[in-house]
Amino acid sequence: MAELKHIPVMKDECIAGLKIKSGGIYFDGTLGGAGHSYEILKNSSPDGKLVATDLDEYAIERAKDRLSEFDGRFKIVHSDYKNFPEIKKELNIDGFDGILLDLGVSSFQLDDKTRGFSYMAENEELDMRMDKQNPLSAKTVVNNYDEKRLKEIISEYGEEKFAASIAKKIVETRKSKPISTVKELNDIISSAIPKKFQQGGHPSKRTFQAIRIEVNGELDGLYDTVISMCRGLKKGGRIAIITFHSLEDRIVKRAFRELETDCICDKSLPVCVCGKKKEIEIITKHPITATEKELEINGRAKSAKLRIAERI
Repeated sequence: MAELKHIPVMKDECIAGLKIKSGGIYFDGTLGGAGHSYEILKNSSPDGKLVATDLDEYAIERAKDRLSEFDGRFKIVHSDYKNFPEIKKELNIDGFDGILLDLGVSSFQLDDKTRGFSYMAENEELDMRMDKQNPLSAKTVVNNYDEKRLKEIISEYGEEKFAASIAKKIVETRKSKPISTVKELNDIISSAIPKKFQQGGHPSKRTFQAIRIEVNGELDGLYDTVISMCRGLKKGGRIAIITFHSLEDRIVKRAFRELETDCICDKSLPVCVCGKKKEIEIITKHPITATEKELEINGRAKSAKLRIAERI
């Protein structure tokens, strides 16, 4: 296989935050280019174990090559990390010493122009599916969703203030012929946003993010998954989650706060009747961001935020 160009975001911060130890059992729910998985296995040598999941079969095959030196110490499951409870049960694992999620699209998916993830791909087909077996693609969303739903997706998932204009333009354009390529969608978005507002970044960035999130259901069930993962840690085990936009970060922050909250009874009551107990300690009161040194070699880490919590 061709060499995989992949720089794991905040690698050192993740490994330090997870307190990797020899003999530990770890879960990487977003295998991707296996950069973080490699570091987990290296730092848990000689007998640490890793379970990793990914929806992208191509990523899994490349990751197997990347992790081959640790043969016998890892298991890769072709599945969504949101199936964590079922995977944990099937593998008969009582608890994990550490869990990592590096959310969003991987670098090599963006770099692979045939996948249609990047607005820089130009003439490639619109796709954006992390799992090629997924029947819903970006092309389906753009050509089949009605104007109201398109506006909702672009506004909510992309936080795009010109969502209404973009959705209207998409529907108008597809009346003539289906929208098939990245360039065609780029042109539509550009024509729907006033030029004076197209400064400081590519005009398609927010819309492409929104469509990608819709295609892959990235936010669906994320809150419940974070809750179940925290509860799937051993006492003293840690979870580290990297997010790349505010929608993900708010969900992770809310889940952590819910689990860190102790008794919620009215303070006037003499004893607790709610039974709620604090389950985690939030290690990062404010999210960790990439250093200037890292940003010099990996610009994609610019929007990344790392939050860490520990099971108590």
